[in-house]
Amino acid sequence: MALLHVDFFSDVLGMSMNMDVILPQQTTWQIGMEGKGADGRYKTVYLLHGMSDDQTIWQRRTSIERYVSKLGIAVVMPTTHLGFYTDTTYGMDYWTFISKELPKICREFFPQMSDKREDTLAAGLSMGGYGAWKLGLRQSDTFGAAASLSGALDIVEDMKRNSQEKRAPIFAGIFGSLEQLKGSENDLMALAGKLAAEKKELPRLYAWCGKEDFLYQGNLTAWEHVKKLGYDLYCEESAGDHQWQYWDAKIQDVLRWWLGTDIDLK
Repeated sequence: MALLHVDFFSDVLGMSMNMDVILPQQTTWQIGMEGKGADGRYKTVYLLHGMSDDQTIWQRRTSIERYVSKLGIAVVMPTTHLGFYTDTTYGMDYWTFISKELPKICREFFPQMSDKREDTLAAGLSMGGYGAWKLGLRQSDTFGAAASLSGALDIVEDMKRNSQEKRAPIFAGIFGSLEQLKGSENDLMALAGKLAAEKKELPRLYAWCGKEDFLYQGNLTAWEHVKKLGYDLYCEESAGDHQWQYWDAKIQDVLRWWLGTDIDLK
């Protein structure tokens, strides 16, 4: 595999941004790791971080490079700061950046990346799980599948919970008031209903959440909602709370689910 640290300028955000990118490479002599090249254009995973993190976190907390080395796929890990993958009320258009500008930039920088929706997965944890489902539900012609690990999938309830905490001004700066958030294009429940009503091709969805996670009830609500709307959802729950030992294991399951393979990634 090749690991690239990419500094680039975002016209949408008006500032320099960062992403780390893993690209497939056929290798023979690496000790302890098999490297597989891509067969044609690269399938690509956009792997999103949570509230406290940045583009480096998936490499620092998991073995993502080793997991994908056998698969011949690319992984894009961008930083989006604490913007909840949203065009915020304070004027920073993180949604436009992640959904429109970033895929275009990546495919210009790395022309072997596939532009097919079925070859493009959005995945993430916590805030990134929200962002991943949002990409699938609001940009389904680009992202054919979306996977959430411990995601903030019921964002309205999450904002209610944070309304009495020190993070309340942060959420207000991102989403506006609770009334502005409900039913908007930042509300995953509303997005799922809107897309289903439009009779467009729906994304495949994946979700996992631990039963001891503070986001667990919100996940159950979101899972039931999209099931009733007819989405192809694979969801599972198990013991666990909000930490990396679970996300490291579950990102392997996400890759197997997306690619339809039972390959041993360990």
